Amino acid sequence: MEFPQDFTARERALLGARFDELYAYATPQPARGVTVNALRCTPEWFAQHADFDAQPSKFCPTAFTTAADFRPGRHAWHHAGVLYAQEPSASAPAALLDVQPGMRVADLCAAPGGKTSQLAAALQGQGLLLANEFVAARAEILRQNLERMGVTNAVITNEDTARLAAAMPGQFDRVLVDAPCSGEGMFRKEAVAAAQHNNALVAHCAELGAEILENAAALLAPGGVLVYSTCTFAPAEDEGQIAAFLAKHPAFTLCDLSGCGFGRPGEANRAPDYPDFRAGYTRRIWPADGGEGHFMAKLQKAADADAPTPPKGKPPKVPKAPAEWLDFAKTYFPALASRPLAGAGEWLLLPTPGSETLNTAKLRVVRGGVLAGSVLKKRFQPAHALFMAYGAQCTNREALTLTDPRTAAWLRGEEIDAATAQNGWCAVLVDGFPLGGGKVSGGRIKNHYPKGLRNLQ
Repeated sequence: MEFPQDFTARERALLGARFDELYAYATPQPARGVTVNALRCTPEWFAQHADFDAQPSKFCPTAFTTAADFRPGRHAWHHAGVLYAQEPSASAPAALLDVQPGMRVADLCAAPGGKTSQLAAALQGQGLLLANEFVAARAEILRQNLERMGVTNAVITNEDTARLAAAMPGQFDRVLVDAPCSGEGMFRKEAVAAAQHNNALVAHCAELGAEILENAAALLAPGGVLVYSTCTFAPAEDEGQIAAFLAKHPAFTLCDLSGCGFGRPGEANRAPDYPDFRAGYTRRIWPADGGEGHFMAKLQKAADADAPTPPKGKPPKVPKAPAEWLDFAKTYFPALASRPLAGAGEWLLLPTPGSETLNTAKLRVVRGGVLAGSVLKKRFQPAHALFMAYGAQCTNREALTLTDPRTAAWLRGEEIDAATAQNGWCAVLVDGFPLGGGKVSGGRIKNHYPKGLRNLQ
Protein backbone atom coordinates (compact mmCIF):
# COMPACT_ATOMS: atom_id res chain seq x y z
CA MET A 1 0.00 0.00 0.00
CA GLU A 2 1.45 3.36 -1.07
CA PHE A 3 0.37 6.17 1.26
CA PRO A 4 0.21 9.91 0.42
CA GLN A 5 3.56 11.62 0.92
CA ASP A 6 2.41 14.20 3.49
CA PHE A 7 0.71 11.48 5.51
CA THR A 8 3.80 9.25 5.46
CA ALA A 9 6.09 12.08 6.47
CA ARG A 10 3.91 12.99 9.45
CA GLU A 11 3.44 9.42 10.65
CA ARG A 12 7.10 8.45 10.29
CA ALA A 13 8.04 11.50 12.35
CA LEU A 14 5.60 10.45 15.08
CA LEU A 15 6.19 6.69 15.01
CA GLY A 16 9.79 6.29 13.95
CA ALA A 17 10.66 2.62 13.45
CA ARG A 18 7.15 1.57 14.46
CA PHE A 19 5.65 2.97 11.25
CA ASP A 20 6.29 -0.16 9.21
CA GLU A 21 4.95 -2.38 12.01
CA LEU A 22 1.70 -0.50 12.68
CA TYR A 23 0.89 0.21 9.03
CA ALA A 24 1.37 -3.40 7.96
CA TYR A 25 -2.16 -4.62 7.31
CA ALA A 26 -3.11 -7.76 9.22
CA THR A 27 -5.13 -9.12 6.27
CA PRO A 28 -4.28 -9.11 2.55
CA GLN A 29 -7.63 -7.49 1.69
CA PRO A 30 -9.91 -5.18 3.70
CA ALA A 31 -11.85 -7.24 6.22
CA ARG A 32 -15.48 -7.89 5.32
CA GLY A 33 -18.13 -8.41 7.92
CA VAL A 34 -21.65 -8.00 9.23
CA THR A 35 -23.12 -6.73 12.47
CA VAL A 36 -26.08 -8.67 13.82
CA ASN A 37 -29.24 -6.72 14.60
CA ALA A 38 -30.12 -7.69 18.18
CA LEU A 39 -33.67 -6.44 17.59
CA ARG A 40 -34.08 -9.53 15.40
CA CYS A 41 -31.95 -12.21 17.07
CA THR A 42 -29.02 -12.85 19.38
CA PRO A 43 -25.47 -13.22 18.07
CA GLU A 44 -25.52 -16.80 19.39
CA TRP A 45 -28.61 -17.67 17.35
CA PHE A 46 -27.08 -16.02 14.29
CA ALA A 47 -23.82 -17.95 14.61
CA GLN A 48 -25.71 -21.22 14.94
CA HIS A 49 -28.10 -20.70 12.00
CA ALA A 50 -26.17 -18.66 9.40
CA ASP A 51 -25.81 -20.44 6.08
CA PHE A 52 -22.53 -18.68 5.31
CA ASP A 53 -19.16 -18.53 7.06
CA ALA A 54 -19.24 -15.95 9.87
CA GLN A 55 -16.61 -15.77 12.61
CA PRO A 56 -17.05 -13.69 15.80
CA SER A 57 -15.11 -10.44 15.82
CA LYS A 58 -13.05 -9.12 18.73
CA PHE A 59 -14.26 -5.58 18.12
CA CYS A 60 -17.89 -5.99 19.19
CA PRO A 61 -20.07 -8.83 20.60
CA THR A 62 -22.52 -8.53 17.69
CA ALA A 63 -19.91 -8.25 14.90
CA PHE A 64 -18.73 -11.07 12.63
CA THR A 65 -16.15 -11.36 9.87
CA THR A 66 -17.20 -12.93 6.59
CA ALA A 67 -15.51 -14.21 3.46
CA ALA A 68 -14.25 -11.55 1.05
CA ASP A 69 -16.58 -12.75 -1.71
CA PHE A 70 -19.75 -12.84 0.44
CA ARG A 71 -22.42 -10.45 -0.85
CA PRO A 72 -24.59 -9.63 2.18
CA GLY A 73 -26.83 -7.21 0.28
CA ARG A 74 -28.41 -10.07 -1.66
CA HIS A 75 -28.97 -12.33 1.32
CA ALA A 76 -32.54 -12.71 2.61
CA TRP A 77 -31.43 -11.86 6.14
CA HIS A 78 -30.11 -8.52 4.89
CA HIS A 79 -33.53 -7.74 3.44
CA ALA A 80 -35.10 -8.82 6.74
CA GLY A 81 -32.86 -6.50 8.77
CA VAL A 82 -31.11 -9.33 10.58
CA LEU A 83 -27.67 -8.05 9.60
CA TYR A 84 -25.90 -4.91 8.48
CA ALA A 85 -22.87 -5.07 6.18
CA GLN A 86 -20.08 -3.40 8.15
CA GLU A 87 -16.31 -3.72 8.38
CA PRO A 88 -15.91 -5.39 11.82
CA SER A 89 -13.77 -2.74 13.52
CA ALA A 90 -16.31 -0.06 12.56
CA SER A 91 -18.73 -1.65 15.04
CA ALA A 92 -16.51 -0.81 18.03
CA PRO A 93 -17.54 2.80 18.89
CA ALA A 94 -21.25 2.13 19.37
CA ALA A 95 -20.54 -0.81 21.68
CA LEU A 96 -18.34 1.41 23.89
CA LEU A 97 -21.28 3.72 24.61
CA ASP A 98 -22.89 1.13 26.93
CA VAL A 99 -26.48 1.95 25.95
CA GLN A 100 -29.20 0.42 28.12
CA PRO A 101 -32.95 0.05 27.42
CA GLY A 102 -34.92 3.15 28.35
CA MET A 103 -32.16 5.68 27.73
CA ARG A 104 -32.34 8.72 25.47
CA VAL A 105 -29.55 8.39 22.91
CA ALA A 106 -28.32 10.71 20.15
CA ASP A 107 -26.21 9.73 17.14
CA LEU A 108 -25.14 13.01 15.57
CA CYS A 109 -23.42 11.80 12.37
CA ALA A 110 -25.58 8.76 11.79
CA ALA A 111 -25.64 7.89 8.07
CA PRO A 112 -25.58 5.35 6.62
CA GLY A 113 -26.84 3.74 9.83
CA GLY A 114 -24.63 0.86 10.92
CA LYS A 115 -23.68 2.32 14.29
CA THR A 116 -27.17 3.80 14.68
CA SER A 117 -28.77 0.39 14.29
CA GLN A 118 -26.40 -0.94 16.97
CA LEU A 119 -27.61 1.77 19.35
CA ALA A 120 -31.23 0.98 18.50
CA ALA A 121 -30.66 -2.70 19.16
CA ALA A 122 -29.13 -1.90 22.54
CA LEU A 123 -32.25 0.11 23.43
CA GLN A 124 -34.45 -2.91 22.57
CA GLY A 125 -37.34 -0.68 21.54
CA GLN A 126 -37.34 1.20 24.85
CA GLY A 127 -36.27 4.79 25.30
CA LEU A 128 -35.64 7.17 22.40
CA LEU A 129 -33.03 7.42 19.65
CA LEU A 130 -32.26 10.67 17.83
CA ALA A 131 -30.48 9.84 14.56
CA ASN A 132 -29.14 12.89 12.78
CA GLU A 133 -27.46 13.34 9.42
CA PHE A 134 -26.48 16.72 7.96
CA VAL A 135 -26.48 15.68 4.27
CA ALA A 136 -30.05 15.27 3.02
CA ALA A 137 -29.36 12.41 0.60
CA ARG A 138 -27.51 10.48 3.29
CA ALA A 139 -30.33 11.15 5.77
CA GLU A 140 -32.67 9.36 3.36
CA ILE A 141 -30.30 6.36 3.21
CA LEU A 142 -30.25 6.39 7.02
CA ARG A 143 -34.06 6.30 7.07
CA GLN A 144 -34.17 3.36 4.69
CA ASN A 145 -31.65 1.37 6.72
CA LEU A 146 -33.36 1.97 10.07
CA GLU A 147 -36.67 0.99 8.47
CA ARG A 148 -35.14 -2.24 7.19
CA MET A 149 -33.73 -2.98 10.63
CA GLY A 150 -37.17 -2.64 12.22
CA VAL A 151 -36.30 0.32 14.45
CA THR A 152 -39.47 1.68 16.06
CA ASN A 153 -38.21 4.31 18.50
CA ALA A 154 -36.10 6.65 16.36
CA VAL A 155 -36.52 10.28 15.37
CA ILE A 156 -34.47 10.93 12.23
CA THR A 157 -33.35 14.50 11.57
CA ASN A 158 -31.47 16.28 8.79
CA GLU A 159 -29.88 19.09 10.76
CA ASP A 160 -26.84 21.07 11.72
CA THR A 161 -25.78 19.87 15.17
CA ALA A 162 -25.79 23.46 16.49
CA ARG A 163 -29.53 23.65 15.87
CA LEU A 164 -30.04 20.37 17.70
CA ALA A 165 -28.02 21.59 20.66
CA ALA A 166 -30.03 24.82 20.84
CA ALA A 167 -33.34 22.96 20.71
CA MET A 168 -32.55 20.04 23.05
CA PRO A 169 -29.75 20.95 25.49
CA GLY A 170 -28.98 18.41 28.20
CA GLN A 171 -31.59 15.94 26.96
CA PHE A 172 -29.59 12.79 26.22
CA ASP A 173 -28.03 10.10 28.40
CA ARG A 174 -25.69 8.94 25.65
CA VAL A 175 -24.28 10.71 22.59
CA LEU A 176 -22.24 9.21 19.75
CA VAL A 177 -20.10 11.39 17.49
CA ASP A 178 -18.62 9.37 14.64
CA ALA A 179 -17.11 12.53 13.25
CA PRO A 180 -16.64 13.37 9.58
CA CYS A 181 -12.90 13.03 9.13
CA SER A 182 -10.02 13.00 6.67
CA GLY A 183 -10.50 9.26 6.21
CA GLU A 184 -6.91 8.10 6.56
CA GLY A 185 -8.22 4.75 7.74
CA MET A 186 -9.96 4.36 4.36
CA PHE A 187 -6.85 4.57 2.18
CA ARG A 188 -6.87 0.87 1.31
CA LYS A 189 -10.64 0.55 0.91
CA GLU A 190 -11.29 3.73 -1.08
CA ALA A 191 -8.74 5.07 -3.53
CA VAL A 192 -10.40 8.49 -3.46
CA ALA A 193 -9.47 8.86 0.23
CA ALA A 194 -5.78 8.73 -0.63
CA ALA A 195 -6.16 10.83 -3.78
CA GLN A 196 -7.91 13.73 -2.03
CA HIS A 197 -5.81 13.69 1.15
CA ASN A 198 -3.89 16.83 2.10
CA ASN A 199 -3.07 18.85 5.20
CA ALA A 200 -5.80 21.38 4.45
CA LEU A 201 -8.39 18.61 4.51
CA VAL A 202 -7.10 17.42 7.90
CA ALA A 203 -7.32 20.96 9.30
CA HIS A 204 -10.86 21.42 7.95
CA CYS A 205 -12.06 18.11 9.39
CA ALA A 206 -10.47 18.87 12.76
CA GLU A 207 -12.33 22.19 12.90
CA LEU A 208 -15.62 20.55 11.92
CA GLY A 209 -15.12 17.76 14.45
CA ALA A 210 -14.46 20.29 17.21
CA GLU A 211 -17.71 22.08 16.40
CA ILE A 212 -19.73 18.87 16.46
CA LEU A 213 -18.05 17.79 19.70
CA GLU A 214 -19.05 21.08 21.34
CA ASN A 215 -22.66 20.57 20.29
CA ALA A 216 -22.60 16.96 21.46
CA ALA A 217 -21.42 18.12 24.88
CA ALA A 218 -24.34 20.56 25.05
CA LEU A 219 -26.84 17.81 24.19
CA LEU A 220 -25.52 15.49 26.89
CA ALA A 221 -27.31 15.32 30.24
CA PRO A 222 -25.37 15.60 33.52
CA GLY A 223 -23.81 12.22 34.27
CA GLY A 224 -24.14 11.20 30.64
CA VAL A 225 -21.53 9.54 28.43
CA LEU A 226 -20.20 10.63 25.04
CA VAL A 227 -18.13 8.55 22.62
CA TYR A 228 -16.15 10.34 19.93
CA SER A 229 -14.66 8.36 17.07
CA THR A 230 -12.98 8.80 13.70
CA CYS A 231 -11.60 6.57 10.97
CA THR A 232 -8.41 8.58 10.67
CA PHE A 233 -4.95 8.73 12.29
CA ALA A 234 -4.47 12.51 12.22
CA PRO A 235 -3.49 13.86 15.67
CA ALA A 236 -5.50 17.06 15.16
CA GLU A 237 -8.64 14.99 14.70
CA ASP A 238 -7.85 12.42 17.39
CA GLU A 239 -5.77 12.84 20.56
CA GLY A 240 -5.27 16.55 19.92
CA GLN A 241 -9.00 17.03 19.45
CA ILE A 242 -9.93 15.35 22.72
CA ALA A 243 -7.13 16.98 24.70
CA ALA A 244 -8.20 20.45 23.55
CA PHE A 245 -11.84 19.71 24.38
CA LEU A 246 -11.04 18.51 27.90
CA ALA A 247 -8.88 21.58 28.55
CA LYS A 248 -11.94 23.74 27.86
CA HIS A 249 -14.50 21.54 29.60
CA PRO A 250 -13.55 20.67 33.20
CA ALA A 251 -16.97 19.08 33.72
CA PHE A 252 -15.86 16.18 31.49
CA THR A 253 -13.70 13.21 32.48
CA LEU A 254 -11.85 10.92 30.08
CA CYS A 255 -12.78 7.26 30.63
CA ASP A 256 -10.14 4.54 30.45
CA LEU A 257 -10.62 2.24 27.45
CA SER A 258 -7.63 0.00 28.21
CA GLY A 259 -9.90 -2.94 29.04
CA CYS A 260 -11.92 -2.87 25.81
CA GLY A 261 -10.15 -5.93 24.38
CA PHE A 262 -8.95 -4.52 21.06
CA GLY A 263 -6.54 -2.01 19.59
CA ARG A 264 -3.82 -0.09 21.41
CA PRO A 265 -3.62 3.00 23.63
CA GLY A 266 -3.61 6.49 22.17
CA GLU A 267 -0.25 8.24 22.05
CA ALA A 268 0.87 11.27 24.06
CA ASN A 269 3.14 12.70 21.36
CA ARG A 270 0.03 13.32 19.25
CA ALA A 271 -1.12 15.95 21.76
CA PRO A 272 2.19 17.55 22.83
CA ASP A 273 0.58 20.83 23.94
CA TYR A 274 -1.37 19.04 26.68
CA PRO A 275 1.10 17.27 29.01
CA ASP A 276 -1.64 16.34 31.51
CA PHE A 277 -3.76 14.59 28.87
CA ARG A 278 -4.04 10.86 29.50
CA ALA A 279 -3.65 9.78 25.91
CA GLY A 280 -3.39 6.13 26.93
CA TYR A 281 -7.06 6.20 27.99
CA THR A 282 -8.13 6.63 24.36
CA ARG A 283 -8.01 3.78 21.86
CA ARG A 284 -6.52 3.32 18.42
CA ILE A 285 -7.05 0.53 15.92
CA TRP A 286 -4.07 0.39 13.56
CA PRO A 287 -3.95 -1.63 10.33
CA ALA A 288 -1.77 -4.14 12.20
CA ASP A 289 -4.61 -4.70 14.69
CA GLY A 290 -6.99 -6.16 12.12
CA GLY A 291 -8.96 -3.04 11.21
CA GLU A 292 -8.48 -0.35 8.60
CA GLY A 293 -7.98 2.43 11.15
CA HIS A 294 -10.02 3.99 13.97
CA PHE A 295 -9.69 6.27 16.97
CA MET A 296 -12.06 6.32 19.97
CA ALA A 297 -12.43 8.35 23.15
CA LYS A 298 -15.07 8.00 25.86
CA LEU A 299 -16.03 11.02 27.96
CA GLN A 300 -18.36 11.37 30.94
CA LYS A 301 -20.09 14.57 32.00
CA ALA A 302 -20.11 15.34 35.73
CA ALA A 303 -23.34 14.47 37.51
CA ASP A 304 -23.45 17.96 39.05
CA ALA A 305 -22.87 19.79 35.77
CA ASP A 306 -25.28 22.55 34.83
CA ALA A 307 -28.56 21.22 33.45
CA PRO A 308 -30.02 23.83 31.08
CA THR A 309 -33.77 24.12 30.69
CA PRO A 310 -34.67 23.21 27.10
CA PRO A 311 -37.01 25.45 25.10
CA LYS A 312 -40.61 24.33 25.24
CA GLY A 313 -42.15 23.06 22.06
CA LYS A 314 -45.78 22.87 21.13
CA PRO A 315 -47.37 19.45 21.68
CA PRO A 316 -48.16 17.81 18.35
CA LYS A 317 -51.72 17.58 17.15
CA VAL A 318 -53.09 14.07 17.43
CA PRO A 319 -55.43 13.33 14.52
CA LYS A 320 -58.47 11.17 15.00
CA ALA A 321 -57.74 7.61 13.94
CA PRO A 322 -59.57 6.84 10.68
CA ALA A 323 -62.05 3.98 10.84
CA GLU A 324 -60.20 2.27 8.00
CA TRP A 325 -57.00 2.15 10.07
CA LEU A 326 -58.80 0.92 13.16
CA ASP A 327 -60.47 -1.88 11.21
CA PHE A 328 -57.16 -2.88 9.65
CA ALA A 329 -55.18 -2.68 12.91
CA LYS A 330 -57.75 -4.63 14.96
CA THR A 331 -57.68 -7.37 12.35
CA TYR A 332 -53.94 -7.64 11.67
CA PHE A 333 -52.06 -5.71 14.39
CA PRO A 334 -54.34 -5.58 17.44
CA ALA A 335 -51.54 -4.36 19.73
CA LEU A 336 -51.26 -1.20 17.60
CA ALA A 337 -54.94 -0.30 17.43
CA SER A 338 -54.82 1.85 20.57
CA ARG A 339 -51.61 3.66 19.61
CA PRO A 340 -51.87 7.39 18.81
CA LEU A 341 -51.32 8.47 15.23
CA ALA A 342 -49.72 11.48 13.61
CA GLY A 343 -50.03 12.86 10.11
CA ALA A 344 -47.14 12.70 7.66
CA GLY A 345 -48.46 14.29 4.50
CA GLU A 346 -50.88 11.81 2.98
CA TRP A 347 -49.57 9.11 5.28
CA LEU A 348 -50.34 8.09 8.84
CA LEU A 349 -47.48 7.66 11.28
CA LEU A 350 -47.09 5.75 14.55
CA PRO A 351 -45.01 8.37 16.40
CA THR A 352 -41.93 7.41 18.35
CA PRO A 353 -43.02 7.12 22.01
CA GLY A 354 -41.55 10.01 23.96
CA SER A 355 -40.81 12.08 20.86
CA GLU A 356 -43.40 14.62 21.97
CA THR A 357 -40.95 15.67 24.70
CA LEU A 358 -38.37 16.74 22.12
CA ASN A 359 -38.45 20.29 20.82
CA THR A 360 -38.42 19.40 17.10
CA ALA A 361 -41.04 21.85 15.80
CA LYS A 362 -38.50 23.99 13.91
CA LEU A 363 -36.15 21.17 12.95
CA ARG A 364 -36.00 19.18 9.71
CA VAL A 365 -37.48 15.85 10.78
CA VAL A 366 -37.12 13.13 8.15
CA ARG A 367 -39.17 10.58 10.08
CA GLY A 368 -40.48 10.61 13.63
CA GLY A 369 -41.85 7.10 13.97
CA VAL A 370 -43.05 4.16 11.90
CA LEU A 371 -44.99 4.85 8.72
CA ALA A 372 -48.29 3.00 9.11
CA GLY A 373 -49.91 3.57 5.72
CA SER A 374 -52.62 5.68 4.09
CA VAL A 375 -56.32 5.60 3.35
CA LEU A 376 -57.06 5.20 -0.37
CA LYS A 377 -60.62 4.99 -1.69
CA LYS A 378 -61.92 4.25 1.81
CA ARG A 379 -59.49 1.37 2.24
CA PHE A 380 -56.38 1.27 4.37
CA GLN A 381 -53.16 0.63 2.43
CA PRO A 382 -50.39 -0.47 4.83
CA ALA A 383 -46.83 0.78 4.38
CA HIS A 384 -43.81 -1.47 3.92
CA ALA A 385 -42.34 0.07 7.08
CA LEU A 386 -45.26 -1.20 9.16
CA PHE A 387 -44.50 -4.80 8.21
CA MET A 388 -40.75 -4.37 8.71
CA ALA A 389 -41.29 -3.01 12.22
CA TYR A 390 -44.15 -5.18 13.42
CA GLY A 391 -44.46 -8.03 10.90
CA ALA A 392 -43.69 -10.71 13.50
CA GLN A 393 -46.78 -9.54 15.42
CA CYS A 394 -49.14 -9.72 12.44
CA THR A 395 -52.04 -12.11 12.95
CA ASN A 396 -51.77 -13.36 9.36
CA ARG A 397 -48.31 -14.53 8.35
CA GLU A 398 -46.60 -16.48 5.60
CA ALA A 399 -43.65 -18.39 7.03
CA LEU A 400 -40.66 -18.88 4.72
CA THR A 401 -37.16 -20.25 5.30
CA LEU A 402 -33.80 -19.56 3.67
CA THR A 403 -34.00 -22.79 1.69
CA ASP A 404 -37.58 -22.23 0.50
CA PRO A 405 -37.47 -21.25 -3.22
CA ARG A 406 -40.37 -18.89 -2.55
CA THR A 407 -38.00 -16.67 -0.54
CA ALA A 408 -35.85 -15.81 -3.56
CA ALA A 409 -38.98 -15.40 -5.68
CA TRP A 410 -40.45 -12.98 -3.14
CA LEU A 411 -37.29 -10.86 -3.13
CA ARG A 412 -37.47 -10.71 -6.94
CA GLY A 413 -40.94 -9.20 -6.61
CA GLU A 414 -42.88 -12.26 -7.77
CA GLU A 415 -46.19 -13.59 -6.50
CA ILE A 416 -45.81 -16.71 -4.38
CA ASP A 417 -48.08 -19.50 -3.16
CA ALA A 418 -49.63 -19.10 0.27
CA ALA A 419 -49.12 -22.05 2.61
CA THR A 420 -49.81 -20.57 6.04
CA ALA A 421 -51.45 -17.19 5.33
CA GLN A 422 -55.18 -16.72 4.83
CA ASN A 423 -56.98 -14.29 2.49
CA GLY A 424 -56.29 -10.62 3.19
CA TRP A 425 -53.16 -8.75 4.14
CA CYS A 426 -50.29 -10.81 5.51
CA ALA A 427 -46.74 -10.40 6.73
CA VAL A 428 -44.13 -12.42 4.86
CA LEU A 429 -41.37 -13.75 7.12
CA VAL A 430 -38.13 -15.63 6.57
CA ASP A 431 -37.07 -17.68 9.59
CA GLY A 432 -39.46 -15.49 11.59
CA PHE A 433 -37.98 -12.18 10.39
CA PRO A 434 -40.07 -9.69 8.35
CA LEU A 435 -39.67 -9.38 4.59
CA GLY A 436 -42.56 -6.96 4.09
CA GLY A 437 -46.22 -7.53 3.37
CA GLY A 438 -48.47 -8.87 0.68
CA LYS A 439 -52.12 -9.55 -0.02
CA VAL A 440 -53.50 -13.08 -0.24
CA SER A 441 -56.26 -14.12 -2.62
CA GLY A 442 -57.07 -17.58 -3.94
CA GLY A 443 -53.98 -19.14 -2.39
CA ARG A 444 -51.56 -16.63 -3.94
CA ILE A 445 -49.75 -13.70 -2.30
CA LYS A 446 -49.56 -10.53 -4.36
CA ASN A 447 -46.11 -9.05 -3.83
CA HIS A 448 -45.92 -5.57 -2.26
CA TYR A 449 -42.16 -5.61 -1.69
CA PRO A 450 -40.90 -2.17 -2.90
CA LYS A 451 -39.41 -2.33 -6.38
CA GLY A 452 -36.32 -0.39 -5.44
CA LEU A 453 -35.38 -3.01 -2.80
CA ARG A 454 -35.79 -6.15 -4.90
CA ASN A 455 -33.07 -8.58 -5.98
CA LEU A 456 -33.49 -8.04 -9.71
CA GLN A 457 -30.30 -9.74 -10.93
